[in-house]
Amino acid sequence: MVKIILKPGKEQSVLRFHPWIFSGAIKKTEGNPAEGDLVEVYSANDHFLAIGHYQIGSITVRIISFEQVAIDSGFWYQKLHQAYQVRKTIGVAENPHNNVYRLIHGEGDGLPGLIIDIYNDTAVMQMHSVGMFRIRHILAQTLKDLFGDNLKAVYDKSESTIPFKANTGAKNEYVLGNSQACEILEYNNKFMVDWVEGQKTGFFIDQRENRKLVESYSKDRCVLNMFCYTGGFSVYAIRGGAKLVHSVDSSDKAIELTKHNVASNFADANHEAFAEDAFEYLNKIDDKYDLIILDPPAFAKHHDALSNALQGYKRINAKAISKIKPGGIVFTFSCSQVVNKDQFRQAVFSGAAMSKRSVRILHQLTQPADHPVSIYHPEGEYLKGLALYVE
Repeated sequence: MVKIILKPGKEQSVLRFHPWIFSGAIKKTEGNPAEGDLVEVYSANDHFLAIGHYQIGSITVRIISFEQVAIDSGFWYQKLHQAYQVRKTIGVAENPHNNVYRLIHGEGDGLPGLIIDIYNDTAVMQMHSVGMFRIRHILAQTLKDLFGDNLKAVYDKSESTIPFKANTGAKNEYVLGNSQACEILEYNNKFMVDWVEGQKTGFFIDQRENRKLVESYSKDRCVLNMFCYTGGFSVYAIRGGAKLVHSVDSSDKAIELTKHNVASNFADANHEAFAEDAFEYLNKIDDKYDLIILDPPAFAKHHDALSNALQGYKRINAKAISKIKPGGIVFTFSCSQVVNKDQFRQAVFSGAAMSKRSVRILHQLTQPADHPVSIYHPEGEYLKGLALYVE
């Protein structure tokens, strides 16, 4: 196996179990690794540190083991089995009221570059590294070994997430079995999920607990769900007893899915959905609503877009806070990994200050337990949110 030898002192982060080796930390490479190859990492005085996938870029190695073990089918089964046990422990797997959850969350489960979501009897994989993409068939078979007859299909949706310079020819396809879009259960709410045509892996699983919190605040309120996608927050708000719920998204297809999901759960709901631009809609709402949810797509996916993203968060929060009724609640989120918690909070603070209204923080929100964050890799905490009380 190719050896990556670090510069003196650069082993400290690895000894603290951080799963990334940056190119600037490398003294020399013994061998000629191709992208996706397994490599061993050694300190400057030739002590073994870790095994990981080699890649081209600033993050040169993504570590999958800090022990010198064989990376074989048994290794992958153990990793997936451990992750499954965690999901059973937190109550999302083998739950009659819930059949959708994240099984593997990259670094949080010790498998950088790999996402696996479970939708009833279908697993959807999304690879963010060539190393994981190259073993997709091994991973699919390991999932089958783990779930047995409870798993009918494994779909690989990595076409847009694999580094484009790697030239892997990745395409979205079933690597095991076949299945179709299906209706899933989340806290007994029904949602149609289409992993082939939908965003991400098909559904925003990471907002599950935040949707449940919105439900608890919705009774007798007029609710606006901005960037609604498939209407997750809307369904929970209706179940929580909202007087009316309006869902807004710029995508016509998202609006149709929202209407479908509302109709699947409620025979008669005071709900309307609008295909409109978020900022334009907020400009004309006056003080109609007393609960507003702002869950936009990532405003920044790269650091060079950070400044514009923070301005975007400030503007949209200023608009919502200034428009909401007195005593209203704003749930506001950022899923941009390059925007940290402090930066997001500062942007929301700036927006609140522009509104000149009294604002209290009721809850500081994040991703659920099936999207775990390794304590050694705080960068894995990508979802940030605040629940605000506005006077």
